[in-house]
Amino acid sequence: MDYPEIEKRKTFAIISHPDAGKTTLTEKFLLFGGAINTAGTIKRNKASQSNTSDFMEIEKQRGISVATSVMGFEYKDKRINILDTPGHKDFAEDTYRTLSAVDSVILVVDSVKGVEEQTEKLMAVCRMRNTPVIIFINKMDREGKDPFDLLDEIEKKLSLSLCPLSWPIGQGYTFKGVYNIFDKQLNLFQPDKSKVTKPIIQAENLDDETLTEFLQPKEISGLKDDLELIHGVYGKLDEELYLDGLLAPVFFGSAVNNFGIRELLDTFINIAPSPKSREAIEREVLATEKPFTGFVFKIHANLDPNHRDRIAFLRICSGKFERNKFYYHTRLGKKLKFSNPMDFMANEKSLVEEAWPGDVVGLYDSGNFKIGDTLTEGEILQFKGIPSFSPEIFKEVENADPMKTKQLEKGIQQLTEEGVAQLFIQQPGNRKIVGTVGELQFEVISFRLEHEYGAKCHFRPLTFRRSSWLTSKDKKKMEEIMYRKQHQISTDKDGNTVFLADNDYMINLAKRDFPEIEFHTTSEFTKN
Repeated sequence: MDYPEIEKRKTFAIISHPDAGKTTLTEKFLLFGGAINTAGTIKRNKASQSNTSDFMEIEKQRGISVATSVMGFEYKDKRINILDTPGHKDFAEDTYRTLSAVDSVILVVDSVKGVEEQTEKLMAVCRMRNTPVIIFINKMDREGKDPFDLLDEIEKKLSLSLCPLSWPIGQGYTFKGVYNIFDKQLNLFQPDKSKVTKPIIQAENLDDETLTEFLQPKEISGLKDDLELIHGVYGKLDEELYLDGLLAPVFFGSAVNNFGIRELLDTFINIAPSPKSREAIEREVLATEKPFTGFVFKIHANLDPNHRDRIAFLRICSGKFERNKFYYHTRLGKKLKFSNPMDFMANEKSLVEEAWPGDVVGLYDSGNFKIGDTLTEGEILQFKGIPSFSPEIFKEVENADPMKTKQLEKGIQQLTEEGVAQLFIQQPGNRKIVGTVGELQFEVISFRLEHEYGAKCHFRPLTFRRSSWLTSKDKKKMEEIMYRKQHQISTDKDGNTVFLADNDYMINLAKRDFPEIEFHTTSEFTKN
């Protein structure tokens, strides 16, 4: 096994509350890595100026990220794989699945708004896996909260120890740059939103006399006082605690103006973990093992609207992936080979001959894959930890154009297999019910059905608010509940029996009436 290739890889997700500047930070990483030459900022409703990583038509129109983008680039002899996630809470499920495919996370916090609700939820998912987290406090060019107050708020709300590795000089209109605590270097930059600028000055010593040309004496003494306090309160970075997910290094900057990005990126490649091991149901799989293994964490139809393609995103966990080699699909029990595996730079794709642990490869899929599927060289494995949540909003699909029934069926099937929403079928009449965690997903489904499949539908609201997957060793009792509660019984896309209810009280009532039946809040039980 080629260890240098594994050590070179840094695979991480950028996560944040909507509007904290996550997509802008992703784009600036690509800019600093030389993957793009100039950056365009989000201008809502202007498709021509949308971000590199927001490539679906609806994202361009709405100015939000609704699908996870995968991007790779080289930086200082490292191969960096970024997974840019949707910030909007209605797409939390896509973000949670993406977090199963990364080795670390950069969490973006808005210096004006501080820690927001979605930030806390995302952090809870990172904690479930002990994912190492680096925090980037963005928008320091705006009048926001005091940096020390922000640190206190983050520690309290996210239950996380912190260690600042860079510190802002000024804030809002007085913001001049950042001091890199990790490298003991002061960098003052000229703001430039579209390209990397040369530092005005890089000074290693705060007593350097040339500093007075750029900073007032009170700014220099204020910075010295702040650094003394930081050193006394937070101490030095403990890399072991960071790798265990217990301590988060903190950086300050302004993504839109390229302030503080290089400090973050340079430190990230120094301390962030390379691929290690992954938990499968059967055993732990080490990244250094020779046989290839990997799992599908995302499926995306119609990445290129001109070709009706469907791509499965595969995270490589061990061994080397090679083009045109047969691999074993453990759920289907059959061998598949891939002649056109893809590497990604947002929506730009290039052919991959080989890939290593930590890399994400796009596989053209004719319908073989579902989220969570595992590929190996023959061993029967199933990787764990791709959550599936009970939806909160349920609506029945009503066809608006009977001439396009086939297109509607295909579109709903493909979009729900991507994980955009969950599909439940109710009898009699094969009624299709779509379940989501937010209203915005229905808008996305309608938009994509019309623009990608040429189908139109209406969504009729239902009173259901909860779903439980049912299992029982007593076949007669299953038949009885399916008969007595037929108006609440459906099947999911895998054929599992699901009980739909208006509230928890109805579920508890059914549990009391049918003690022999188990009620599950996710479909994970089917994989155990």
